[in-house]
Amino acid sequence: MVGDAGRVPVPVRALPGPAWLPGLLLALVGAAAGWGLHALLPGLPWLTAALILGVIAGCVPSARPALDGVLKPGLAIASRRLLRLGIVVLGLKLSLDAIAALGWVAIVAIVLLVLASFGITWLVARAFRLEGDQPFLLAAGFAICGVSAVGAMSAARGSDAKDTATPITLVTLYGTLAIVVLPFLSGLLGLDSLDFGRWTGASVHDVGQVVATAQTAGAAALAAAVVVKLTRVLMLAPMVAVTSIVTRHRGTATGTQPAIVPLFIVGFVAMVLVRTFLTIPPGVLSIADTVQSLLLAAALFGIGASLRLETLARSGVRAIGAGLVSWIVILGLALTLVELT
Repeated sequence: MVGDAGRVPVPVRALPGPAWLPGLLLALVGAAAGWGLHALLPGLPWLTAALILGVIAGCVPSARPALDGVLKPGLAIASRRLLRLGIVVLGLKLSLDAIAALGWVAIVAIVLLVLASFGITWLVARAFRLEGDQPFLLAAGFAICGVSAVGAMSAARGSDAKDTATPITLVTLYGTLAIVVLPFLSGLLGLDSLDFGRWTGASVHDVGQVVATAQTAGAAALAAAVVVKLTRVLMLAPMVAVTSIVTRHRGTATGTQPAIVPLFIVGFVAMVLVRTFLTIPPGVLSIADTVQSLLLAAALFGIGASLRLETLARSGVRAIGAGLVSWIVILGLALTLVELT
């Protein structure tokens, strides 16, 4: 009996706090370091910097025993629960009034753009033979709102953690490229600041990447980009809800029963309604923006630290090709939307 008490699972169960606390603290430290890197290199978005630092940490051979051992529970909490909390707070960025001001034609066009981008990206990823849930998660990330959409759809589908790595990497890669490429293309295409902002909001993945790209053309471009982007973000709630319902139906035979609408999506919608119907002081919104960025940065550091590049490399060429084709198609569709509306 003494031997049974000394087995490995016993101390883990007896001390649940220390099992997750070290990894969670590391994720928060990584998020803070990502902010420091962003402060030194303003062109590098905070969330992207946090993901890069996490990937670097995961590439250090001497760190892997700890990352796969004592730090793993906390990193898992960061990459899942903090990501979901960040999505909830993201709702405070979005007001239904701002979306209504676009007009119904523009709103319908944006909805159709999201649906078309999702379907095309899914088909492209399947054509490039990406594995598991990667095509679906990549489609969500490219069509809706980047890393947040990948995390939300992954939770709704109950996807394996390994299937999120490639979509998140591609969202980060092409979203970061947009910061440099889109302003250059805008000059070639002769877009004014307003059209450039709308194009950015309609095509770039993460909100932070949209801000970093659009602000290069001034305040008018940034304002237009954010409104269009947040209209795309609003599509996250119904698409996750539909995904959850479909997954729940298909999981009935195996006993898997995900929530019809995940709680964090309910929270996201609630925050949208709060922003729409209540007057929130600018200082509170600024704090919420920082909290949201911190939560998502910690989640991305945790995801990056759990990523193993040698595993990603198996589908690397195919994944990069799928992302490139999808990105070019979405840029073309978004530019068409701008020209037509």
